[in-house]
Amino acid sequence: MGYLFSFPASQLFINCNFFPTEFSIVVTLKIPQMVPEKSEYIFTLLEGDSDEPLLGLRLSQNKFHFLQKGHGSRKCITFKEVRLDDNRWHTVVLAVTGCYTILTVDCGTPLEVLERPFPDDLDTTGSTFFITSRRRWNGLFSGLMRQLVLLPGSDATSQICPSSEPQLSALSVPPALLHLPIKPSSPDLPLHPYEAEVRVTAGVSPPCGHSEEGHLWFNTLKRGLFLCDGIVWLTMLQVKEKLDYVEDHQDLFTNSETFDIEVFHIPSVGLFMATANRDSNLGSGIYKWTDGRFERYQNISTYDAQAWQYFTVGKKKFLVVANCRSKDAGDQEQSVIYKWSSRKLKFIHYQTLITHSARDWEAFSIQDETFLAVANHRQGGRNHNIDSVIYKWNPVAQFFEVNQTIPTTGAYDWEFFTIGPYYFLAVANTFNGRSTVIDSTIYIWLGGMFQPYQSITTFGAIDWEMFQIENRVFLAVANSQMLTEEGKILYSINSTIYELSMTSQTFIKFQEIETNSALDWEYFTVGDDKFLVVANSYDGNSYSLNSVIYRYGSHIFSIDIQYFSCLCVKYLLSFGSEVDRVSKVNFEKNLVF
Repeated sequence: MGYLFSFPASQLFINCNFFPTEFSIVVTLKIPQMVPEKSEYIFTLLEGDSDEPLLGLRLSQNKFHFLQKGHGSRKCITFKEVRLDDNRWHTVVLAVTGCYTILTVDCGTPLEVLERPFPDDLDTTGSTFFITSRRRWNGLFSGLMRQLVLLPGSDATSQICPSSEPQLSALSVPPALLHLPIKPSSPDLPLHPYEAEVRVTAGVSPPCGHSEEGHLWFNTLKRGLFLCDGIVWLTMLQVKEKLDYVEDHQDLFTNSETFDIEVFHIPSVGLFMATANRDSNLGSGIYKWTDGRFERYQNISTYDAQAWQYFTVGKKKFLVVANCRSKDAGDQEQSVIYKWSSRKLKFIHYQTLITHSARDWEAFSIQDETFLAVANHRQGGRNHNIDSVIYKWNPVAQFFEVNQTIPTTGAYDWEFFTIGPYYFLAVANTFNGRSTVIDSTIYIWLGGMFQPYQSITTFGAIDWEMFQIENRVFLAVANSQMLTEEGKILYSINSTIYELSMTSQTFIKFQEIETNSALDWEYFTVGDDKFLVVANSYDGNSYSLNSVIYRYGSHIFSIDIQYFSCLCVKYLLSFGSEVDRVSKVNFEKNLVF
């Protein structure tokens, strides 16, 4: 089965979802003679899962059709005696202005149709553009297309006409196609290279330089067709990846119970994974990806390690651990920053920082300055209302120094993210000493420091996950348990996804998902599909629970269940609970239709 080219309308209509009331569509095409009663689509705009176009252009023998929806009905404006199916190039301009729909072919005499004005309320929200089709294979465009341009405003004919080559009038042609000559009609002349040279390989990219400009390459491994623009291969058509299912790939026995996994890549060295292990006597391990598996590479002394964070400062590479306990009873708790030694090819001790039952580190950059935020959970045995600290890299001293302290309540996680020119930091507050029903806070960077932006009531919040779908911004919180001041405990509770409202400029509730003492959310994509996976840990009776992958569709996340065959491999990681010393490296299989 081939591939239907499509993209969300939101990629075109960024600031306004309504289709313009006056516009021009310019298309340059070449199509062989069509049989009677057959129709082919140049493009369509489809709403959701519907097959009925909101807008579209369709060809049939000697006819050109403009499809539209508006004023409570669907209609088709047909221009007759328009001969385009003659296997020659033609440039067509369809202009909609006021009460007129005007068709101009090859800068010739315009054909006008008097109609009601185009609707001013055609909402494209949730719609998709399909190029050369109407989603279905029936009616697929069978010719060649050189340009397809939507231009808001009045008639665009004056921008390309008159022209010395009216059949090839160019308004917006891809650069690689601008230089492609048209195949000569004389059979005595040779074919042009771009029509004769099609490379076929199984994944290995052929050269793409000036001499290969206009050449095509078919990649049998990725099932994609690519065009050389003289520098790189541009994607023309390519199959979409699909998530099939997840199965075990490797059982990795760690030193002790694993609380966190950090995967990172060191250029020219390889892929690594650091595990945060509980047992202070055995420490935590660093593993390297070797021959399709993680193998033990280095062991580091840690003390009830809760999390790792890999980050870079310039060319320096660091790994910081959140230690929850001190080395010896009664000593001050300390977390440690390790630096990668390119000479020894391992991590070595670099800097020690005082922390208090540290649960998480978050590294981030603001205007070329590097910061580290630690989530201090508890001081002593009972005091959860303490400061968490944000450190800043001092380029002169070559160390991290305290930049700001923020009052937190049993902090468990920091999540840094940006929205346009603004920087945000969200803390997951877990417990105030009496209850887990407390506020977690989102901070915004203003005046050289983080200031409170919004507080959200959470229930033993363990993790925040920020992600974007198109132009929409989301925050998902993992709620672990509801402990009231009366002593009632609930583990099977809702975790919540919030969306940033551009109207109120605050995060508002988008969707609630039932979880069982959720510990973590992770957002990922496979092809065009978006997924959220939650780590469930305990339902009040058992730790042996299913964690769930949710797929985004129809504007919500729902449980994803698919069964297909395997074509290619990607990897997911999970780690053992407090009573399990086995970490699993799982892989997901992706199906291409």
